[in-house]
Amino acid sequence: MNIGIHAYAWTSEWSRKTHGLIERAKKLGLDLIEIPLMRIDLCEPAAIRKEAERVGIKVCTSTVLNEATDLTSSSSTIRKAGLAYLKKCVKATSDMGGNCLSGVIYSAIGKKSVTRPTMKEWEYSAQGLKEVCRYARDFGVTVGLEPVNRYETYLINTASQAMELAEMIDEPNIAVHLDSYHMNIEEKDFYQATRLAGPRLCHYHLCENDRGVPGTGLVDWDGIFRALAEINYTGNVALESFVEVSDNMREATCIWRDLAPSGDVLVEEGLKFIRLMVRKHFSGKGK
Repeated sequence: MNIGIHAYAWTSEWSRKTHGLIERAKKLGLDLIEIPLMRIDLCEPAAIRKEAERVGIKVCTSTVLNEATDLTSSSSTIRKAGLAYLKKCVKATSDMGGNCLSGVIYSAIGKKSVTRPTMKEWEYSAQGLKEVCRYARDFGVTVGLEPVNRYETYLINTASQAMELAEMIDEPNIAVHLDSYHMNIEEKDFYQATRLAGPRLCHYHLCENDRGVPGTGLVDWDGIFRALAEINYTGNVALESFVEVSDNMREATCIWRDLAPSGDVLVEEGLKFIRLMVRKHFSGKGK
């Protein structure tokens, strides 16, 4: 299992100025850093790859769609823009040495609707992501669907829904990315949801219910890690919080108080707890 951190623990926007976070993550004992691609125009994949290889850390990426790139839009122009953007993200992931791109890539983040999603919207999403997956196969990149809570998307809120969309996409490199913060709102049972996603699981955001330090809140960590051990999970996991976010991120993340003293403290305390859970449940199966 590769234990990592989402760069948003320290920064609200990735650019050349934040490349020092790669070494910072490694020095804190992490195996992986998750690079956000929301501002892909500021991302320099070759430089990221060079630095990651220098310090010896793995890289994965994540992103979200917006109104201009929404795969469920009724506008074919917008759907095509979404396809073009996700293909850029796939190539950037590969160029920086990563093999997994995930996130809210099935519909626009924050999209509101007065009705439940229609089958046409599901089909638009599945058709678009099928093309993205076929493109990603040539780069050796897995594409992961991240269910998020009802206030952030109307389309995919649960592991079950993510698995349903993955079946519609029906490509060997389509996967599921779970997030315990969102699961705390939408799932009935952390263990069962993790087991359900197990055959397709590629990434897991290990977040406390308030997005603070893991182990200090209400998330059923024993249920999560018992399920991960039972499926012998060896993929990526990452702490995700927004501790050191700047003002341009506060409205998006709704972080109005300190969730930890700093991003480093979140990592140090969170990593200690996560490794305790691994030792407890994996029983010698490995990290």
